Amino acid sequence: MMRRTIEAFFVALSAGCAGASGPAVPASGAVQTEVPANAARSATASPSGNATKASATASTSAPTTAASVAPAAPSRAMTIRLSSGSGDSGDANVAAGDEAFERGDLTQAGKYYEVARTLSPKDVAPRVGLARVRLALAGVPLDYGSAKGSKEVSVAAGELAMAVKAAPAFGPGYVELGRARLLLGDASGAIEALATATQLLPDEPEAHSQLGVAWLATGHADRAVSELERAVKLDPSSAARHGNLGTALLMVGRTKEAVAEYEVRVRMDDGDARAHSDLGTALLGTQDLPRALSELQRAVGIDPKRPAFRSNLGYALQQLGQMDAAIAEYRDALRLDPNLVSAWINLATVLARNPKTRAQAREALLRAQSLSPSDPRVKANLDELDALQTPGPK
Repeated sequence: MMRRTIEAFFVALSAGCAGASGPAVPASGAVQTEVPANAARSATASPSGNATKASATASTSAPTTAASVAPAAPSRAMTIRLSSGSGDSGDANVAAGDEAFERGDLTQAGKYYEVARTLSPKDVAPRVGLARVRLALAGVPLDYGSAKGSKEVSVAAGELAMAVKAAPAFGPGYVELGRARLLLGDASGAIEALATATQLLPDEPEAHSQLGVAWLATGHADRAVSELERAVKLDPSSAARHGNLGTALLMVGRTKEAVAEYEVRVRMDDGDARAHSDLGTALLGTQDLPRALSELQRAVGIDPKRPAFRSNLGYALQQLGQMDAAIAEYRDALRLDPNLVSAWINLATVLARNPKTRAQAREALLRAQSLSPSDPRVKANLDELDALQTPGPK
């Protein structure tokens, strides 16, 4: 079941291009990068999904350096309040619904919102509340586009669209509509709703976080950085918001700043496997391989069943020349997820080093090709493997 509010979306971006620079090393690491969308106490950015790095563009917001110690103030609630605070009986039930939703009691939240709708039929707040409960109960993964074809999410999105049409100044309705559209894979529609939300709720970090992820989904990582920086400024005590900003910075090539944001997140939430995996992945980009290895090992230690974590650890081991250990991690990742393309590619690049295992390398690349026929890295590595196995002139 989807937690309370939709805590995070993951936009699959591609972190690597075609080719390989040597017989065993992929041209650009098939390290996984998952990009989150919203940020709250447990939402995150984590490596997983190969991603094309967007060109770096200066953000209109001052970058968050993360040089200082994490603030002690509690992070802001992840649930945007729908209650107006008017104190009438209908609004009192909306407020009670908000509280129930925040603590994860979706059934009770739905009951309160339903009572509020009965008491105040012209108020859109209860309708928005019921729609977000429907979203939370839809049971779809928290991934961008994961709800394509979902009747429940489509119905909720329709209800939210009618709500904001009836009350065009009700900012929370646009945030929830943006969430729903992200789940449905409608990035442009999400941007439209969330841009309106940030205008109506300029000091609401969640609105800026959601808009940042929508920009990532459409390939505008520079704009995503601006929105996610704003979210961090508004809610500096949220570990997840620092992590989300770190991922966006990584996508625009601002790797050192990304590392700084991930470090803040790790300090705030040392037990979060994704926080360590993200930091380790960013450190790979700075060539700080020993530290990257340590962070990725920590991530796997916390969550050993996450295939992307094991694949990323394998890549770090590969870069350090620990080939047998790298192969073991790639195989473990593939046992957990046989469809993880980057793990097949990286496994092949290690196997290609040894003439005795090049047949296995080809099998791995052909498996990757069957899973992702248009992935340029597969073709580049197959071409290189062909060159290695072609006898030279006598």
